[in-house]
Amino acid sequence: MSQPKTVRIDLVADFVCPWCWLGWRNWIAAKKLAPDIQTEVTWRPYELDPALPAEGAPYRDYMKAKFAGANADHWKAMRTHLEAAAPGVGIEFRFDSITRRPNTINAHRLIRWARGQSAKKADAVAEGLFAAFFRDGKDIGDTATLIDIAVEAGLDRDIVTDLLASDRDVADVKEEANFFRQLGVTGVPSFIFEGQFAVPGAAEPAVLADALKQAVDLPPRD
Repeated sequence: MSQPKTVRIDLVADFVCPWCWLGWRNWIAAKKLAPDIQTEVTWRPYELDPALPAEGAPYRDYMKAKFAGANADHWKAMRTHLEAAAPGVGIEFRFDSITRRPNTINAHRLIRWARGQSAKKADAVAEGLFAAFFRDGKDIGDTATLIDIAVEAGLDRDIVTDLLASDRDVADVKEEANFFRQLGVTGVPSFIFEGQFAVPGAAEPAVLADALKQAVDLPPRD
């Protein structure tokens, strides 16, 4: 008797993207709609603003510049939608508590190391990053904050401290992020099923569950 297929999903995300947290929680709900399908999710990096300085920028100034003029109404509408949708998936956005827009390269390095240990630790790091930034207003570009998130997820404090003090995997993370840009990913989150088709954005659980059911019937990727 053959083993049931495990559907592989690349989740392309950035941890300062509120839609990514919402999309991740929608994914968790989607799996409950298709409980018999085994899945393997791999977090993939995407830098919404790779030109941001390493130290980040003041959040309010950054957002005012990004959503200036007519875009201000667009941001207000998005924020209203996000704050309304969040309780339904068990999360909370506290945009007023955010003081810094961080550069996320180190957050992506951290989840890369976590995923090298286990998917469970990678998921825990992702949740920790989202909650720290959007709920607690912490700077997830700050080394001490990242170390605390890592330890909470089960990673070794000393190892992560040494890794963050180096430039290990910076080039690899950027190369991986560029790969997904070249693949055609222009926004996040993006759920890529078996490397063959994608569901962009924070799709509803039913949409993601339908995609998962379609992916079961795809031939395996090389």
